[in-house]
Amino acid sequence: DTPAGPSGIQAASGRVTMNPPATPVRLSRAAAAVAGASPSSAVLRVSLLPTPLRGRKGSPIRAAGGQRRLVFRRSLRVRCIAGPDRGSSPVPPPSREAPGLQSPAEGFVQSIEGLIEEDQGREEYDEEQEQRELQEEAAQLQSKLGVIESQLSNVQVAIDELFNSTFAGTSVTTQDEAGGESTIVVDHMSEQEFALLGRSQPKRLAQIIEQVKAKEDGQWREFQSANTELELQKESLKSQKSAIVDSMTAIARQQQHYLMERTDISRHAKDAQFKIVLITGFEAFNGGLFKKAAQEVARIAPQVSVYTFSDRDLVEESDKAKIAEALDGANIFFGSLLFDYDQVEWVKERIEHIPIRLVFESALELMSYTEIGTFNMKTSPGQKKAGPPAPVRALLAKFGSGREEDKLVGYLSFLKIGPKLLRFIPGKQARHLRNWLTVYSYWTQGGLQNVTSMLLYLAKNYLLPEEDTTEDAGTVTASEVTIPDLVENPPMGLTHPLLQGQYIESPAKYLQWHRRTVGMPASSPVVGVILYKKHVITKQGYIDQLILSMEQEGLIPVPIFINGVEAHTIVRDSLTTRHEQEQRAQGVEIINSLKKDAVLVDAVVNTVGFPLVGGPAGSIEAGRQVEIAKQILGAKNIPYFIAAPLIIQDILSWKDSGVGGLQQVVLYALPELDGAIDTVTIGALVGEEIVVLQERIERLCSRVKAWVNLRALKAKDKKLALMVYGFPPGVGATGTAALLNVPKSLEALLSQLKKEGYNLGETLNRGEGIEDGVGQAIIDALTTLDDERLVSMAEIPRNPEKYLVSSNDSKEIAKELLSKHALVDCIDYETMKQWLGNEIGLRDGRDMLERMECSWGDLREYRGIKTTTNGLPVVSGLQLGNLFIGVQPLLGVEGDPMRMLFERDLTPHPQYVAFYKWLQESYRADAMLHFGMHGTSEWLPGSPLGNTVESWSDQLIGNIPNVYIYAANNPSESIVAKRRGYGTIVSHNVPPYARAGLYKQLASLRELLAEYREDPENNQNLQATIADSVNAAGLQKDCPMIDEATGEELALSAEVADSTDVATFEKYAFKLSQYLQLLDTRLFSEGLHTLGGAPTAAQTGQYLEAYYGSELSAEVVAAISEATTRADEGSVSSDVELMREKLEKVFELDASTLPDDSKLQEALDICSLLGRNTEELSSTLKALEGQYVLPAPGGDLLRDGPGVLPTGRNIHALDPYRMPSPAAAARGAEAADKIIEQHRAQNAGAYPETVAVNLWGLDAIKTKGESVAIVLQLVGARTVKESTGRVARYELLSLDEMGGRPRIDVLMNMSGIFRDSFANVVDLLDDLMQRAAEADEPDDMNFIKKHAQAMQAKGITQSSARIFSNPVGDYGSMVNERVGTGEWESSEELGNTWVSRNAFSYGRGGEKGVARPDVLGELLSTTDRIVQEIDSVEYGLTDIQEYYANT
Repeated sequence: DTPAGPSGIQAASGRVTMNPPATPVRLSRAAAAVAGASPSSAVLRVSLLPTPLRGRKGSPIRAAGGQRRLVFRRSLRVRCIAGPDRGSSPVPPPSREAPGLQSPAEGFVQSIEGLIEEDQGREEYDEEQEQRELQEEAAQLQSKLGVIESQLSNVQVAIDELFNSTFAGTSVTTQDEAGGESTIVVDHMSEQEFALLGRSQPKRLAQIIEQVKAKEDGQWREFQSANTELELQKESLKSQKSAIVDSMTAIARQQQHYLMERTDISRHAKDAQFKIVLITGFEAFNGGLFKKAAQEVARIAPQVSVYTFSDRDLVEESDKAKIAEALDGANIFFGSLLFDYDQVEWVKERIEHIPIRLVFESALELMSYTEIGTFNMKTSPGQKKAGPPAPVRALLAKFGSGREEDKLVGYLSFLKIGPKLLRFIPGKQARHLRNWLTVYSYWTQGGLQNVTSMLLYLAKNYLLPEEDTTEDAGTVTASEVTIPDLVENPPMGLTHPLLQGQYIESPAKYLQWHRRTVGMPASSPVVGVILYKKHVITKQGYIDQLILSMEQEGLIPVPIFINGVEAHTIVRDSLTTRHEQEQRAQGVEIINSLKKDAVLVDAVVNTVGFPLVGGPAGSIEAGRQVEIAKQILGAKNIPYFIAAPLIIQDILSWKDSGVGGLQQVVLYALPELDGAIDTVTIGALVGEEIVVLQERIERLCSRVKAWVNLRALKAKDKKLALMVYGFPPGVGATGTAALLNVPKSLEALLSQLKKEGYNLGETLNRGEGIEDGVGQAIIDALTTLDDERLVSMAEIPRNPEKYLVSSNDSKEIAKELLSKHALVDCIDYETMKQWLGNEIGLRDGRDMLERMECSWGDLREYRGIKTTTNGLPVVSGLQLGNLFIGVQPLLGVEGDPMRMLFERDLTPHPQYVAFYKWLQESYRADAMLHFGMHGTSEWLPGSPLGNTVESWSDQLIGNIPNVYIYAANNPSESIVAKRRGYGTIVSHNVPPYARAGLYKQLASLRELLAEYREDPENNQNLQATIADSVNAAGLQKDCPMIDEATGEELALSAEVADSTDVATFEKYAFKLSQYLQLLDTRLFSEGLHTLGGAPTAAQTGQYLEAYYGSELSAEVVAAISEATTRADEGSVSSDVELMREKLEKVFELDASTLPDDSKLQEALDICSLLGRNTEELSSTLKALEGQYVLPAPGGDLLRDGPGVLPTGRNIHALDPYRMPSPAAAARGAEAADKIIEQHRAQNAGAYPETVAVNLWGLDAIKTKGESVAIVLQLVGARTVKESTGRVARYELLSLDEMGGRPRIDVLMNMSGIFRDSFANVVDLLDDLMQRAAEADEPDDMNFIKKHAQAMQAKGITQSSARIFSNPVGDYGSMVNERVGTGEWESSEELGNTWVSRNAFSYGRGGEKGVARPDVLGELLSTTDRIVQEIDSVEYGLTDIQEYYANT
């Protein structure tokens, strides 16, 4: 509003004086606001430079009526200068590299200029004139529309006349039920009548068409020609009409915006009623608060009704109907934290008509609907995705530290001061941007007053009339509504119950206050606790419970609340550790932004969940900053825990079905990528209230304290418990684990423990290292102690040789271990009751004892697994100083020690419970190690995900830190150990790979084939011999001979071979040779891996040869392996040029045989990473010392590449919302096509009607979803992704897109791990099958629909159910147990066992383990193929029983 005129400026000593005086006042306020975002040492210089804008011809712009008017662009020039105010002394400008100083101030109005220019444009027309022009244009378009509609009507009349003249008069003969004939004459036929007849009576229409075609006057051809021409005219006119309607809609929208501007967006008369609809996600707990805010708005402004809903109301159809009714005719829509794809799509369809739409922190597709006045977030030209206009985004970029990972934090900084800054900027768009920011400020600050103020602010600015024209005393106008000031809470602060709602601004000041007020010992461990600000502001009770419980446990909590995206900056800059300080003292500075007053902490607990970097926003972006999180947490080197209540799930569903859906990803999958451990679900919803369980909070606090305690204890005082396995019993399996050499690995670990000063007892503490053979001697001694004869007597053998089974090499050591270190303890009933009574949440012990006695009878009378003759459970093992080594108890029921039915009314047997309780209560272990893949404690009955007090895994692991040695190639089962068994995983490598080779009959057959193929004509006499060899080797089924004439398999015999002509048999010989080549080169894991053992040169070569195959010659592989494993010059093994020179000179390889630089570099990297197998031991030691173990994806080198190396990592799975990956989708589709092709080739071209596909967690994780992709291709579906890359739906392809083939029905059989790990995928697959069953398609092109309708005809409900598994919380088909014990007579018995265990259906809604044996039986009866993907060479069909165990 400043009039044109001269403007001057003097700047000195940090003071700003300007002329004319009116403008500087406003600008100085803006400058002050900018200064608030700048460092306190900054001095601001501000100038106002009026610049006349020119019209297109270069002259000043004239307004309507010819009056000359100058328009000025207001250009704020703001400069920050480092240093304090020093009077009139000049201050030198800062270096451009100075981080953070110039960003807010320098960039502010440079970005705002874009807003002003965009708002005022290069020309400024009179607005009323512009509206008149729009009205004229609308009138012209309306006239054109009338002409087009008239022409359309005329064309339609012509079409109808053409149809009538062609088909009227034709007759159709029909037969009645009695066999009599009747003739119907068509008296009239329009285009619409023709279409209706085709849908209702297609056969009759076909007869009519045939009559017309039969006429000899060419009427049918004339009809087709004329109709085609008319239809083209019709489509052209419809296209013109659509374009005109679009233009008229755009004009109407512009006029609406103008009207909104003139009347503050449609201010209506007093009797008008306005609706604001608010839908929030993840905030059901605030439902009461939102309702109170709505009531307050209604009290102040009765014309305004506020309807509040949560995302939980978007599930049931009855609730959605209420939302739809509220949205109909609404004036303002407000949404927050809405991510579910189906919910977002549903909401989008129903808010398009609403004039004002505000969507925050939700799916980008929904946020793009944000529109308030002229400000919107639609995708603009040159913009890749929806969001604020370019000038606004440029402005946002000016705030923050400049680091990529801090952009969202800068965004929040802008939100805090943005509305203040924008008050001083002219222009309409800036006004609506300011209002948008103000609304968001109210929302993010939270609390009843702020939410009420936000709603009133919207009503005042966009709904209520400016003045009352009705003379009604009850009318409320905008001027009568007073908006309370924003109740500002600090973006970050610290809370405590004793502060009574007040906050402390920094961790350092908080600790000073805490020590002064609470008075805990200074030596108490300190734990940083990250809280969600909205939960603090709304006074969620669990926060005080958590803080007080930590203090009762002897921990000093530092409870820091954040908006949600700043967790990494708090951990990075405000918290430090002794490890970090020691590193900095040595000159190692990983984090350069650490604050001087950062406080020392011993652990971090994050109650927000999500990724550490980005928080909720990081969960929706495809490129999370995992490496940044690992860098931050690695620098701190302390345990990082996740503990939070479920805020979109109630307690009953959690206890019944486990943590599910999005909560599973928020609390487990995403934090695990950062290296989080020991996730504890502390509560859930009851109605709209968050209710936390005190026993869960106590479990968390106790486990945190136990981990912190590992850092405080000296190695010599630390008590460890190490479990090896002995499954199956009685067959020499004690001390075995998949892919791991347990005896040698024990020796390697014991050696490291000894070096670190752990007390390993008299025998092992002798000498320098650990004697060879000690590992096997330990296993032999444990096997001896496990002898049932000794167990029944509960005795340590006085004569070990009587029971000892040992090799000569380790026998003497084993005898000494038994005589000096054997431990046998018996647990009586009262002790067991006392121990269970000490468990969290079970103060009298009766609950757990009652449950055990329901399964095993009176425990005082129990005689069973590992009990004495008196019925006392026995705990035995070796006590080596402060290290106890024992054999993990077997799971089982009476008479079948290998079997444990995972049903919730069953429990582990008494000795199993006694063993783990003994470790907690009697031995009092400081940490335990489960040695190898895999144990059983994580598979015990209980909640599938999110342990409760009723989960036996939680009861028996208790508070003991659990370090779990696990094969790197099995992320599927390791996440069960991690999530249910509180396992901190330390991965180990798999053994090197080898080629299978050929032997015995296969080798002889290869030689025969080679001889035959040299000269088939002269070697025809070998055909019979080859046939005999094929039969002897059992290859007839694998590689059959096919009759080319019939396509059928021939029963190959010497006689058949003799009578076969040479040309045909030569083809078969070639086929056989190819198959033998495949067998010869097939890969498998050779031998066992030793923990921490770096591969030899030969083993390195095996890895490389398997990885590269024929891409690298054997000579090159051998040379690289040798050179890297015996490199005597530090960096030579990783430097490509030096290595190339060495290979040529030292190994005398021809340069032309060497790979290119990229491949050579990759090979060197693989060798280097394999050499870091030693980190398996160092990471185990780090875990035992309570340090941070780096996370990494699980997988194997051949499939997943070098990214899975090095080992010694806390492995995790993939993000379940990105399954299948694009590569997996392509591979799975190819496999599905080959399955169909193979079936058709063997079945005369017929398609399979049903294919059964096994869905395993293991292969799904390692392949990133190939088995899911197989299902999609069989059904005929594709993935639909949100703009963030998350898979939101599996969409049916049209039959045309499927190339004319039918949809194949798919019976999916899930393992328990897949069911529990990929609940979102299960829901998407179930949704796909439901839509396929209801598709409007012929039965012969949609076998899913065909089978569903057949089941419905039989009265079977839920006929679209296709996804089956074990009951909720159960694992395994139990077929493997019956096979293992030989307890079966026929394959039918095994089949019945499988069906009884896998007849439970899963899907959306309440379909969580519902028994549907009738549906399963129907699907099995139509199944033509069974598909089991084998994801790796490491597990073949004969290697593991899981192919029928199905865990």
